[in-house]
Amino acid sequence: MTYKTVLVHLDESSRSALRVKVAAEIAIADNAHLIGTAVTGVSRFIYQDGNISASDPNLTIHLNFLRERAEKAIASFGKSMREFGVASFESVIANDEAGGGIGLQARYSDLVVVGQTNRDEPSPSVLPDFPEYIVMNSGRPVLIVPYTGDFTTVAKRPLISWDASRESTRAVTDAIPLLKRADLVQVAIFNPKATPDAHGEQPGADIALYLARHGIKVEVSVHKTSTDIGNALLSLAHDLDSDMLVMGGYGHSRFREMIMGGVTRTILESMTIPVLMSH
Repeated sequence: MTYKTVLVHLDESSRSALRVKVAAEIAIADNAHLIGTAVTGVSRFIYQDGNISASDPNLTIHLNFLRERAEKAIASFGKSMREFGVASFESVIANDEAGGGIGLQARYSDLVVVGQTNRDEPSPSVLPDFPEYIVMNSGRPVLIVPYTGDFTTVAKRPLISWDASRESTRAVTDAIPLLKRADLVQVAIFNPKATPDAHGEQPGADIALYLARHGIKVEVSVHKTSTDIGNALLSLAHDLDSDMLVMGGYGHSRFREMIMGGVTRTILESMTIPVLMSH
């Protein structure tokens, strides 16, 4: 099991280069095709409906500005690919906002790499709920790179948040190509007595055996906490010196509004290491 197509979102944010580096390293490791996509930020439905008037000079100036931003991101991506030595790659400019443009291409990719929302660095092409929108709507695993924090490796010491749910199962299975290259995978289970039917008599034993059959070196730890599990998980990741978190993404969408579960919301807001989420 490997990733054969990796998609990375490109923009001019301060962490875009790091996001591209992470995606490139994964593509090289799996000999995958890497697609870098920048978006203009104008919904494709406007173009389809013919609601854009070329006779409006102010609108033309704004559209040209958005297009130029995307072109700069594409040019930087191409240069990085040559420097990293990625064998197979392509760049795309999508006339759409980020959720629509990346979400559509994600369906033809094995892994999507995006950035965590940084509200201190707003973008004209990316809505604040972009990462969670892709998690909830793409049907693909999404690796979210934080806008803060320093890390030199990704997925060498991953931490899995395991609660035996469907979403958690999807995330673990989707992460296997990365987990197989890890030095050690830690599996954390919080408050298993709250859902005893899900974990059985020995919490973590089944998921450890499942991963071991894939040749993955794994350790399981069980934790009891009365505080917010999201913060407890982040604290544990820090204590273990983890360089990636794997977890299910919980929530639902109400039209464009994302209604996320408490743990998911905490992680999306406070992550300092890359997080692989699946829904």
